[in-house]
Amino acid sequence: MLTFPSALNSTITIGKNTAQPLTVNRLGYGTMRLTGSPQIWGEPADRAQALQILQTAVQEGVNFIDTADYYGRDVTNRLIAEALYPYNKDLVICTKVGATRNNDKSWVPFNSPKELRQSVENNLRTLKQEQISLVHFRVMPHSEVPFAESVEAMFEMQKEGKILHVGLSNVTRAELEQGLTIGNIATVENMYGYSQRTTLDNGHGENRGGEEIMDICEVHQIPLIPYFSLFTSLPANADKMARIAQKYNVSVAQMNIAWLLHRSPMILPIPGTSSLNHLQENLQAANINLSAEDIELLG
Repeated sequence: MLTFPSALNSTITIGKNTAQPLTVNRLGYGTMRLTGSPQIWGEPADRAQALQILQTAVQEGVNFIDTADYYGRDVTNRLIAEALYPYNKDLVICTKVGATRNNDKSWVPFNSPKELRQSVENNLRTLKQEQISLVHFRVMPHSEVPFAESVEAMFEMQKEGKILHVGLSNVTRAELEQGLTIGNIATVENMYGYSQRTTLDNGHGENRGGEEIMDICEVHQIPLIPYFSLFTSLPANADKMARIAQKYNVSVAQMNIAWLLHRSPMILPIPGTSSLNHLQENLQAANINLSAEDIELLG
């Protein structure tokens, strides 16, 4: 089971200032890599292991699972339902809308109010839910739909009871600030990791990483959910990270998770994997208690 050093918060609350806050253990699981690789498309290479990973994660205390109906397409949602339905009452399933996949496997915006509603309905159906606990609106590049129009559609579906909490993903600082004027933003899911703290601007001069919005999240008590945290944090030149990992006799991936947990109490890591062994290693990272000197060295 998940255990955390006394110096770390073991839980985090989503929608803290709302009528229905959700408290989850502070290490979740991201399902993206359960799909066929390397293009996040199709069925997993080992379906039995994929189902076992989901079941083991929940058995070990994970009660926050991140998914999207455009993973696969619909692959991770169907795996979650097959492995875990009927769901534990404390399990929070978070999904994302705002994108879809073409038959050529490309990722494209799908973010008009009508399209967002279609995506939410599809997630409700494939996840076998009457209400989704948390839905992120994921901002896609080159969108022709105004940001505010999409976010307002999300809050309209919240009023209808289809969504409990609304979050944002892949947002700039300005977009997060704008979102907060429209409604209660429960969470933010941006790319963030030890070696990738800000995100490339995609040629538009707009950074969409975690560092840009960390202070806003802390002030408003909005959990920051980092995606691609392991994928972007394993470069060969991560000497400090490798040195501290060796000190604790853990992998660099485990140390990256530990760093995220220590970086801010508002961070909810969701490391993903398609390996049962790697899942167990990732969960063990919650046991690592970094010293103040370690944290200062890592920076």
